[in-house]
Amino acid sequence: MTLNHELTRKTLNASLLAVLILSLFFNPLPVSATGSGPVLPTFEEFSQSVQNGAESVLRGVYVPDALALPVVQQPSNNAAYVSNHDGEVTQFAMASRFGNVGLLAHNHLSGKSFSQLTIGQEVRLVYGNGKVETFIVTEVLQYQALQPNSPYSEFRSLEGGRTLTAEQMFKRVYFGDRHVTFQTCIEKDGDLSWGRLFVIAVPREEYKKPGLFQ
Repeated sequence: MTLNHELTRKTLNASLLAVLILSLFFNPLPVSATGSGPVLPTFEEFSQSVQNGAESVLRGVYVPDALALPVVQQPSNNAAYVSNHDGEVTQFAMASRFGNVGLLAHNHLSGKSFSQLTIGQEVRLVYGNGKVETFIVTEVLQYQALQPNSPYSEFRSLEGGRTLTAEQMFKRVYFGDRHVTFQTCIEKDGDLSWGRLFVIAVPREEYKKPGLFQ
């Protein structure tokens, strides 16, 4: 086995451990739909409020008519950390190692807004120095956890019924070309860990390529 292959295997094993731990610590509550959308600041107001001058640090995520949330970072020694404060989301550090952006939130807190995201919506990431990256939502993925309380649960897609191992699911949502993945839990029939929701958005320039996502 080559050194590079061994390092890749160890990195993937660490990634899987992190996402499996996350699956245990997400404790969602039922979310009720409201009759009207959230009252959000303008994008300019939001952008100014989250900037801190740090060029490479993601500070906020904005989806018009859906959400405007500051982004906090995971502690360096806690890959399973997810903020317990309503009104903010957590950047999944492990996803960054693969060049992607993972945004985590508890279903009963900021994660409740993830279920309102739909294909075609624009996602804006704001960095500490005011830099903005723009993405477009292309996929909304929902999975049932077949063993909700097990860190080794397999996951069944609610669209098509395909079953994925934990490793396959991690690769599905966090590997590949640069994209944003929103992750939270799904509650059903009183089971607080029944499933997982992933909303994926690709860079605007990729979305606009001829023949893609049409």
